Amino acid sequence: MTAKRDINIIETIDAMQKVSRGASAQGLTIGCVPTMGYLHEGHASLIRHAARNHPMVVVSIFVNPTQFGPKEDFARYPRDLERDLEIVRSAGGTHVFAPSVEEMYPEGPRSSIHVSGVTDVLEGASRPTHFDGVATVVSRLFEAMLPDVAYFGQKDYQQTLVIRQMVGASPLADVARVRIETLPTMREEDGLARSSRNIYLSADDRRDAPIIYAALKAGSDLLEGGCRDLDRVEQTMHEVLGQVPRLSLDYAVAVDAVTLRRSEALSDGSTVALLIAARLGTTRLIDNLLVTLTRP
Repeated sequence: MTAKRDINIIETIDAMQKVSRGASAQGLTIGCVPTMGYLHEGHASLIRHAARNHPMVVVSIFVNPTQFGPKEDFARYPRDLERDLEIVRSAGGTHVFAPSVEEMYPEGPRSSIHVSGVTDVLEGASRPTHFDGVATVVSRLFEAMLPDVAYFGQKDYQQTLVIRQMVGASPLADVARVRIETLPTMREEDGLARSSRNIYLSADDRRDAPIIYAALKAGSDLLEGGCRDLDRVEQTMHEVLGQVPRLSLDYAVAVDAVTLRRSEALSDGSTVALLIAARLGTTRLIDNLLVTLTRP
């Protein structure tokens, strides 16, 4: 169990950099957990993991406007800073970086970082400006927090690929040096991936939402049983999801875990990403499972 620590709240980039540089000068390593707030157990697990490995753990809380599309939920995205601070404190975080929009974008969002290839499909196709906003804000957060390691959850799998590629290509030394660690998705007992957006689910939505994980498991079971026909895997996921007619499906795919595109050259050791995005009521949910192929 991670012991509670006193936490410091920092609101400006200059102050955050000063604290981080001071810690590094003392030989302390820094772990960070970038978030948009309204934290849940999934975030807490990332903070606990970081706290086991670093004496300084910075949790950023910033609802980033540039990763929301024009018809998406920036204004209604849940916010509760006091609740978030208690979760950070209980999980072992030491610092919270909570900048304003004006602090992060003093001249407005005039420029952005674009990561090609992995952003062109799935979430990138459904939300064309989303990943430019993600890559840009994460780079700016890293410039402020100056972490050694950044921790993300697998639920946002495509996002983790974008961030890894952004870091690998960054011309900024303080960004390029950050190591990215991805930890397993935290789930409710019925399999639903934990997400800040779950608060939007109505009672009927919440009852039906576990069908997404059930579909992923059905696809995973086929692959682990030796099936290498990805059309059949996708068809099976669609059939399971079809048990909830009110669910509106964006995609349910079986693709290469690196390129996020269909691969017909599957072999032992290949990893397939099963990814689903669907809407229940007004809430859009995403989830995934990764399956490394072995001989059954």
